[in-house]
Amino acid sequence: MKLWQKESNKTSNLIEKFTVGKDNELDLSLAEFDVLGSLAHTEMLESIGLLTKEELASIHKELKNILTEIKAGKFVIEEGVEDIHSQIELMLTKRIGEAGKKIHSGRSRNDQVLVDIKLYVRYELKEIVKLVSNLFNQLIDLSEEHKDKLLPGYTHLQIAMPSSFGLWFGAYAESLMDDMELITAAYHVTNKNPLGSGAGYGSSFPLNREMTTKILEFETMNYNVVYAQMTRGKTEKIAAMAMASIAATLSKLAYDVCLYMNQNFAFLTFPDNLTTGSSIMPHKKNPDVFELVRGKCNKIQALPNELTMLTNNLPSGYHRDMQLTKESLFPAITTLKDCLEITSFMLESVQVKSDILKDKKYALMFSVEVVNAQVLKGVPFREAYKNVGNAIEKGNFEALETINHVHEGSIGNLCNQMIKALMDKKVKAVLEG
Repeated sequence: MKLWQKESNKTSNLIEKFTVGKDNELDLSLAEFDVLGSLAHTEMLESIGLLTKEELASIHKELKNILTEIKAGKFVIEEGVEDIHSQIELMLTKRIGEAGKKIHSGRSRNDQVLVDIKLYVRYELKEIVKLVSNLFNQLIDLSEEHKDKLLPGYTHLQIAMPSSFGLWFGAYAESLMDDMELITAAYHVTNKNPLGSGAGYGSSFPLNREMTTKILEFETMNYNVVYAQMTRGKTEKIAAMAMASIAATLSKLAYDVCLYMNQNFAFLTFPDNLTTGSSIMPHKKNPDVFELVRGKCNKIQALPNELTMLTNNLPSGYHRDMQLTKESLFPAITTLKDCLEITSFMLESVQVKSDILKDKKYALMFSVEVVNAQVLKGVPFREAYKNVGNAIEKGNFEALETINHVHEGSIGNLCNQMIKALMDKKVKAVLEG
């Protein structure tokens, strides 16, 4: 069944297979949202006289039955049915008769799929926000728990200055807070109603777009019907940019973990049951989970560019190229959620090493503290720097006295409570806004 097919034409099987592509698989993610869009649209149609109250009651009853089937995992797109919209209209017509054929009045597949995608992306962004919030809170807790454990800081991958696990965990928490800015922006862009824009040129029916906006709980609508159609591809790309920012944070965290698990660093480790081994080297504990998180998140960071390349050379109006955005975005959403979940799972069992800086190879990282100690006694900074530098060159630099004055937990300012308060406000704005 095709919503556009006439009696006199039959599409070549090869053309049909090529143009449908993966829609029969990917559109299942949109099934629930397609029903919700149809519930809102038909309620509006009844309000302007295009459906009777009896027809509306029959349509809503059966749409809700279909929604129950979707949630129970009993819904399928049948062989020969082009997409989710066709399947639901076909089921409705078979079950309630002529009234089912009326639900497409004042609507095009263009604005129908736009509504589905916006509802789907809006829902998934909220799910991502929940997972980011969980990981953020976990990192804040780890920052507080391990704030007294010192850690070498590096620049150019060379030993630099003292740091702490409190700062390290907290840094990734604050990074997620900045990522939330982009998620919030993507959410607001997504949360606009395109329903009623038709094929991108409106409708001659007196559609009540404010009504469907309210029913579907959109923040506002895409007012210009031409622009509403232009948001196809743009919505996905903006969501992908926000996802890529989170992925960048996870990828960098994963890289640090892989580095710190290396025996030459040995700053942290995980229980054996969370690592993998080697087929020939019995001593190996490989950080495969974090290597895969790093790789998967690096692929997600390429997603905005992929969507740009797909959509940036198209004029206004709908083009079938847009169908392919689903193939890029939908699996990436699942992947990002999986990476957030597995990272949280792994960090529940992270084992942090104590007394790392007692190793003599880290003594030189206290050189800045020795310089500062001389400056506090009135020695000009450049003179103090020269004194310490000469001592290091001659091999008689002594930092033990300074190390004793570096109190655990005093490296940097964690500011975790302030960061947490800001993050809670951002999360609430999306989940409750």
